[in-house]
Amino acid sequence: MKSLILALLALTLTIAGCTSTSTKKGFVPRETYINPGDAFPIQTLQSISGETISLDNNKKKLVILFSTWCSDSQLVFREVLASPLAQDKNLQIIGISRKEEIKEIIKFKKKYKVNFDLVADRDGAIYNQFANTGVPRLLLLNENNQLNKAIIGESPGTLKKVFW
Repeated sequence: MKSLILALLALTLTIAGCTSTSTKKGFVPRETYINPGDAFPIQTLQSISGETISLDNNKKKLVILFSTWCSDSQLVFREVLASPLAQDKNLQIIGISRKEEIKEIIKFKKKYKVNFDLVADRDGAIYNQFANTGVPRLLLLNENNQLNKAIIGESPGTLKKVFW
């Protein structure tokens, strides 16, 4: 009986993904606060190594809002790193970790052999500009830093949706 309860709990957590969409009052719908065509409001960020990251106006961008502990975020990173996107010289990829400390992000970067910049959004202020709940979120920006598409990446095959 105990193993059945644990299995049901694991299944529930897997289905729920890496989001908290309920409150004491009930279900909270996922919202995205940036729409296709909107300008990305951030021009520079600070990487976990302390370097300034400028959003290059001559490249497309893939901004990944994630959490290191989230299995869906981990899957998206594995997919991105195994894809041609990770080597595309005309694409700037930036990962923004929500509400985590730099030491955890550094461990994640080493474990997954991440070859692009990661940013610590310790208080969630960056994430809160774009969404109310749910990671990973992929924001596809064009060369002019306008949103082309926002994707919630909570299932295998998320990269099939990544095109500009």
